[in-house]
Amino acid sequence: MYKQLEKEILKYSNGGICIAFSGGVDSSLLLKVTCEVAQKQNKKIYAVLFDTFLQPKNNITIAKKVAEECGAFFSILSINELENPLLQYNPKDRCYQCKKFLFGKLLDFAKQHNCQYLFDGTNEDDKSVYRPGLQAIKELGIISPLADAHITKEQVRLLAAQLGLSVANRASNSCLATRLAYGMKLEPQTLLKIEQGEIFLEQLGFRQIRLRIHGDIMRIEVAKEQMSLFAEKIEEIRNYFKDFGWKHITVDIYGFRSGTMDL
Repeated sequence: MYKQLEKEILKYSNGGICIAFSGGVDSSLLLKVTCEVAQKQNKKIYAVLFDTFLQPKNNITIAKKVAEECGAFFSILSINELENPLLQYNPKDRCYQCKKFLFGKLLDFAKQHNCQYLFDGTNEDDKSVYRPGLQAIKELGIISPLADAHITKEQVRLLAAQLGLSVANRASNSCLATRLAYGMKLEPQTLLKIEQGEIFLEQLGFRQIRLRIHGDIMRIEVAKEQMSLFAEKIEEIRNYFKDFGWKHITVDIYGFRSGTMDL
């Protein structure tokens, strides 16, 4: 797997490389191997994180740590994507519009730092699920070495563990807009409540969770194997969320499922 990924990255070793970096396991593995290739050639690698209303803030601390572990130059692009009228009401093509908007800014950064190539952490599995943002990435000429090397999510985690990355077992995350039904207005106050609620549940010991919003209903998704923990912590959870403003707070008996807003 390592050799496959290294081979893909070496195709672009003649120029500067900038990586869209979240601190998640996919982009962290990509950054690690890219930095190892670059170190042999004495080249700089830029790891750039988007700081936006739709990205969880705890990404920043984690991403900075991993970038330092890998030896990359870490930068933050602070962008208010909610100023984009195409995104304000969480349209069905939100992921496409958002990727096009954010990666357009990242392309500007890459040009300013003489980077000819821009990488992202899309893996092989991402190509088989609903990911409209991949079309935007393709249109902008962004390169996805993990997907090009046909490396799956399971292989990403295995290789990240082998390389000693601190985020090898980090739970998958996604943009906060995926927690709201299509057509709902993306308001900073609502997004902040969702983020704070998920952090609270993580602190209680839940590894994979989502708070999904359907009008006046908040639906909590936790991993099926942690349902018993949810029952054990029910009073604490109820007391925390009672003043969040939703009339009904439910737990999804199907458990955590990625992309349930697209069903």
